[in-house]
Amino acid sequence: MGMNNPKAKEWRAADLEQGYIADYKPFNFVDGEGVRCSLYVSGCMFHCEGCYNAATWSFRYGKAYTSELETAIMKDLAQPYVQGLTLLGGEPFLNTGILLPLLKRIREELPDKDVWSWTGYKWEELQQETDDKIEMLGLIDILVDGRFELSKKNLLLQFRGSSNQRIIDVKKSMNADKVIIWDRLNDGKAQVEQIHKEKMI
Repeated sequence: MGMNNPKAKEWRAADLEQGYIADYKPFNFVDGEGVRCSLYVSGCMFHCEGCYNAATWSFRYGKAYTSELETAIMKDLAQPYVQGLTLLGGEPFLNTGILLPLLKRIREELPDKDVWSWTGYKWEELQQETDDKIEMLGLIDILVDGRFELSKKNLLLQFRGSSNQRIIDVKKSMNADKVIIWDRLNDGKAQVEQIHKEKMI
């Protein structure tokens, strides 16, 4: 089964999402910089070969997102030692119905927290996408973009699985109208320690 490559605006969250999440993990160290709360949404259409989370391709995997869960997320994020929220999946940009209201609430109530998101979309593709996806991109600080490519897998990469993926500073990139890579990128040797930690968890 090959990877799916959508045309611009072909996949619409409003047509696909079911309001489900695969998991929520508060207070972790592996999904971005600092202590983070991670929300794994359900549903992905990319179907990358070697995906480590293929169960989340189904839009009805896991459990329904609820207002109670959102309240818990906000409470966890408010802890002073938490740096921010990470969005994974599944495909976050095919779950804008859940995520847009959550991100707007975070920006209003917890403006000092940052938001990271993984996506199978490339930055250049998102610029041509539906209004909801573009709006969501504007509420994110750091984007890890691009499909996972098994032939480019590299365990020494920071916060990503294959060398084609980029860690993008969203605000700087929007202002410059070109991709600006996160200025704290640190591939290679520093990651050996993180990989060891992940295996111990």
